[in-house]
Amino acid sequence: MRIFLTDDHAVLIGGLIKIIESEPDLEVVGSAGTVSDTMDQLTQKKVDLLITDYNLPDEDGLTLVRKVRRKYPDIKILVLSMHDEAHLVKEILKEGIEGYLIKKDSHNELINAIYTIKSGKTYLSSDVSKILIKGLNGVEEQRLLTEREREIVKLISKEFTNRQIAEELFISERTVETHRKNIFRKTGTNNLVGLIKFAYANNLI
Repeated sequence: MRIFLTDDHAVLIGGLIKIIESEPDLEVVGSAGTVSDTMDQLTQKKVDLLITDYNLPDEDGLTLVRKVRRKYPDIKILVLSMHDEAHLVKEILKEGIEGYLIKKDSHNELINAIYTIKSGKTYLSSDVSKILIKGLNGVEEQRLLTEREREIVKLISKEFTNRQIAEELFISERTVETHRKNIFRKTGTNNLVGLIKFAYANNLI
């Protein structure tokens, strides 16, 4: 099985290559750190499975999934992400991907996922399954924005920069940027003024 990896962390890519290529019938044929580089390389390589992160510097993993689905419908897709928010998992699964793993899942689970997908089945890690079951049982809050996203909206309304938000919430600037993209997408707004109006109208701030 020919596998392509998309993640902007070189150390993680190196670790994944070692894990995957320890299996005799699995081969990593390339890697990239952005959506654009991935799409460029896929035109030149024969790929059976794309393993991608959600957080990418140019566009998010969901955008990559949609682009690959349109242009290369035969390529199977496994999302390997730190994100375990039910609404995000559900949105990605709606695109018909073959698997979703949380980055803290074990190496063995990654290999199991690859072989399950190779056999034509879908693979969700136990953690992802629990997230989805909680949502079905009504345990997950059905509000539009998560608690973290609400925190970020409040700080945005106070004109905090991404760096200031990151320092305030003890997270990385890249994580803040991902949250901002999700907030704009989920609220249907595309600029700060529109977001603030939406937030006031819906009692988010």
